[in-house]
Formats: sequence, structure tokens, C-alpha cells
Amino acid sequence: MGTSTAFGGQCGNTPLVPSWLGNEGSPPAAPDGGAAPNGTPPAGPPDGPLAQPASPAIPPAADSTRFSAARNNFSRFAGSGGDDHKALGRAVSHYVSSSSGGARTAAARMGSARGAGSRLLGFLSDAVTRGVSEALRALNLGALAGQPIEDVFLGLADYVCPDGGTIDEGISREAFIETIADLAGAGITDLDGLTHDQMQTVFELYATNAIEARLCNDIGAKTVTLPSDSWQVARVQAQLNDFIRRAVADALTKARAAEAALTHDRVLAFVGSIYEQAFGILQIMGDTEVEGA
Repeated sequence: MGTSTAFGGQCGNTPLVPSWLGNEGSPPAAPDGGAAPNGTPPAGPPDGPLAQPASPAIPPAADSTRFSAARNNFSRFAGSGGDDHKALGRAVSHYVSSSSGGARTAAARMGSARGAGSRLLGFLSDAVTRGVSEALRALNLGALAGQPIEDVFLGLADYVCPDGGTIDEGISREAFIETIADLAGAGITDLDGLTHDQMQTVFELYATNAIEARLCNDIGAKTVTLPSDSWQVARVQAQLNDFIRRAVADALTKARAAEAALTHDRVLAFVGSIYEQAFGILQIMGDTEVEGA
């Protein structure tokens, strides 16, 4: 949806958490065999024959029909032009509980979006604390200082979400581009003098867009029946985005104390916890929608 590059949907037996996810928090490799990032010397060569690197374990295949309930209910919601809120509730609840295996696994599946969210939040926190110019200079992007906010964020794109070939990386980058488009509507037009509340809003926008893109790609936006009326399609997308954003906002509100004490080393864990809480809240909201509609 939006500028989504959604494909036909995940194969049902794709592992819940693919083996190539989960490395966003790993320290960078030391260049040219030098010292590791923490200053320790590289390990020496092993005695005897060179050890072969172990291949990552292949996760077991998941239930091949796990997306069906979420996909069918979202089709009903979309086909109603956004009127069938029960179908939206069932779609979101099924997506978190059955398709993704619960909030924790759903958060783990965010993959690159966790790393991108932590880099974005780290930059924004630095900009609030030391000023935009210093925060940009620390990333060797000092030339962006003083430019329009959209240009600054576009210049940050390769740092926040490096372009790659996987669907996961594409979701992360797509969500960031959507966030840039959302800034003006959120009243954020100038990074100089960025407030803490505005920092939270930018991250809230990004996390919302990332979850929406993940959900739409998982259930297969191209296999969902959409209304022929473009106004109804826009209404469906707006309602889904608002539903997800309310969950992200609630998660951020609950984590306000932890956010106030955020340090550079804790950003990734904090972002992961926000995604997990947001998915948990989404499931509750979905169940409530079904029961109350």
C-alpha cells in the first residue's frame, strides 16, 4: 500500500524467523584483520587444519496455511471499503497470534527495521541533545546541515537503512521513505530545535510504517481483493495505518521511563521492545474490535 513494493505474499511454509534475520545488533567486523571494535586483538589461527565456518541452522518450516485467516479477513475488510471493522480486528489478531507466532516472534521478524529504527532513534536523540549540525557531523554528513528537512532525511537514508537485496531490507527502506513523506503532515518541518516529543513522533511514524509494510508483504497485498474505488482504497490504507499507529503510540507511552534513560548501547534493545509491545497491543486491539463491533 502507499508506495509499497509488496509481492504476492509469503509462502506459508517460510520459517517464522528466517535464519538471515537477527544480526542487526552484531558489532561490525574489524577491517583488514585489525582489532575488534572493543579493542581486543583478533584471534590467532587455529592449530591444525583450518576450521570451516558453520552454516546457519535452517529453521523448521512453518504451517503452510498460517497466513490464510489474516489474508481472508483483510480481504473482507478491504472489500468493505473500510466499513467491516470486525474483519480488520480478526485480520490483525490472526496475523500476530497465528501467522507470526505471537508478539515476540513478530517483533523478531522485523529484522532490518529494528536496526534501522535504532539508528534513526539514535540520530534523533543526538540531534535533540547536541544539535542537528553536531549529530550530522558525527556521521560525516555535515554538509546536510541547514538543508530542508526532507533533504536531510534523504541524505540519511543510506545510514538509517542501507539498501540491500532482501525483502526485509526493502521493507525497512520503504518505511523510511514513507516516513519522510509523512513529516510535513505531522507538523515536523525543521530539525533545528527538534523537541523530544517530535523525536518520538518521527520514530512513531517509522515504526508504524515498518509494521504496516511487514504485514502487507506477509499477507500479500497483491492477493488481497481491494475496492475498485480509489477513495475507498485510500480509506482502507488510512484505517490500517491509524490502527497500527495507535498500538505503537501506546507502546511508546508505556516505555517513556526507559526512553528517558536511553543510552547508545541500549537503543537496539529498546526498539525491539517497542515492536514487541506494539504487536502485543495490536493483538489486544484486534480482539477488542471483534468483541465490541
